[in-house]
This record gives sequence, structure tokens and C-alpha cells, in this order.
Amino acid sequence: MVEFKGGTRMKEIIMATNNEGKVKEMQMLFDELNIQVKALKDVFEQPIDIEETGTTFEENAKIKAEAICEMTGKMVIADDSGLEIDALNKEPGVQSARFLGHDTPYDIKNNYLLELLRGQTQRTARYVCAMAIAIPNQETVVFRETMEGEIALKASGTNGFGYDPIFYFPLVKKTAAQMNLEEKNLYSHRAKATRHVLEMIKEMKQGE
Repeated sequence: MVEFKGGTRMKEIIMATNNEGKVKEMQMLFDELNIQVKALKDVFEQPIDIEETGTTFEENAKIKAEAICEMTGKMVIADDSGLEIDALNKEPGVQSARFLGHDTPYDIKNNYLLELLRGQTQRTARYVCAMAIAIPNQETVVFRETMEGEIALKASGTNGFGYDPIFYFPLVKKTAAQMNLEEKNLYSHRAKATRHVLEMIKEMKQGE
């Protein structure tokens, strides 16, 4: 279990999301510490919507983590992630989840981006993840990581979520949606940011 200032011991951590794909990825990484990752729907009876008013991934991650931490008095991790496409001036960027409307299906978003890039030779892109960890009575810490790749010529794969079907990762010659969970947890932006959080928690455990 995790112990931090104030003497509170925990065997679970709240992730400020209801995205089951994110929680599944995170749980696989947190298994080594025997910590259960809980989504917002596992903690709150009513839907919780934190307004993301920041202009950067880091600001939005911090806003979400601190808001849920204040509500629950528990350790919270929150990430703000998105896709930056160089040929589109790094759009959709921080607006990735809200691009073309928050409720617009991702197959429509993906097809729209592919159409914008039709005939474009510059297809470099990256996934960005800013991950904040908020702990009661402590300063929030934010980690940032990226996954460098390019936009594929067509959508491929059924794994993952979001923009994964059009994000091609040259190192494994697959789109993120063709990668299995083990592969994603080796290379993804979110997995790399999570490892920073895990190291932070391990250091805290050593101080128990």
C-alpha cells in the first residue's frame, strides 16, 4: 500500500477518466505495485465533468487531478493527451478530445484528418501525454512524454481507441490500433508518463 503525508495508506488510485481503454492500460502498469486503478464511475454515483480550461496538456491534467483530489481526499492521477500533426500546425493538439465535437465518433474524426492530409507528404505526428499526480497536502507533479510517429495513409487495426487507427509507429511498423497492449505499454506516450508516476510511488513506498 502507498503512504503519503498525513499517514493515509492506500491500495488504490483514482484515475480522472471514464475511458475504459485508458484505465485498462494503466491497470496493467500498476499491477506490479498491487494498486487498483479506479475510474471516476467507480468512485462517484453521478457523472463528474471537470471543465478543462487550460491551454496546454499540462494545465488540463493538473486541473483534473487537483479537482478530483479535493473532492475525494485521495491520490489521483489525470492525464491530458492528444495528437499533434505537424502539417496541420500541430492540430488537433490540446483540443483532440473535442475536435469536431466531443461526441463525434472517432472514425469520423480519423477520416476527416486523413482527408485533410490527402496528397500530403509531410505526415509526421506525435501523441503527447501530460500526466499529473495529485496527493492531498502535497504539490501536484506533472510529467510529459511523447510517442513519435506519423499519420498513416488509411485507418488500420481494431485495438486501442481514439486516433490509434491512423497513428503509425514506424519502430514496430504498425498503427497504434494494430499494437497489442504489451506493445503499447512499451512505447506509448501514456505508458512512459505512467512509469514516472510509478517511480515516484515506489520512492514513497520506500519511505514508509
